[in-house]
Amino acid sequence: MVNSTSLRLSAMLSFIGLLVYIIGSLLHPGSNATTYKGVFAAYAASVDFTGIHVEEFAGFAILLAGLLVLYFALNVSEGAPRWFSFFGAIAAGVTLALEGVLYAVDGVALKQATNAWLSSPPAEQATRFASVEAIRWLEWGMNSYSNIMFGLALVLFAIVIVLTARVPRPIGFLMGLSGLCFMVLGWLVGSQGFTPIHNLPLNIGGVFLFAWVIWLLIVAWLGKESVQAAPA
Repeated sequence: MVNSTSLRLSAMLSFIGLLVYIIGSLLHPGSNATTYKGVFAAYAASVDFTGIHVEEFAGFAILLAGLLVLYFALNVSEGAPRWFSFFGAIAAGVTLALEGVLYAVDGVALKQATNAWLSSPPAEQATRFASVEAIRWLEWGMNSYSNIMFGLALVLFAIVIVLTARVPRPIGFLMGLSGLCFMVLGWLVGSQGFTPIHNLPLNIGGVFLFAWVIWLLIVAWLGKESVQAAPA
């Protein structure tokens, strides 16, 4: 049977982490800019840029902690589901490490580079701008691999849920769909960068992510009996 205490903790961490991340994303500057120079100027002008990225990283880290706790909550000890769960936990841990590097590049290095570019004399601005672009490309790479690993973690945990029904299977289907969307997002960012087309898997994946997190939260807090009554 599922560990109901761990499941509640997993659901709460996932919900809180997602909420914190969404708030940080809404505060992110530069969303209305239409050119790179406009985006980078907004970054340089923002006094809260680094703090916002710390908040985003904290939210994502809490969400990933929820996935890691889910590994213990599902309490799978044998068969193929055990290995899917194990590698899902590893993928979540790798995602956390990638996210740490991503936000160091995005929240710290990119901010300093845009500050230096905007405050540099005209003769140096072309060189400074090239440095900002290079850091942006590095951010693309980190973002790409992070999304692919996050998607993989979700897909692996989704398989465990569907195979074992330790929680209602539809949660697993939604989790798997969100994972596939984030894997597609990672591929698009890695191959094309931040372009309008990547908003499609990002938004669809975000909706599926929000849906399964809320559903898991409801199931977890219905009580031990309801969780154990999930179809085998």
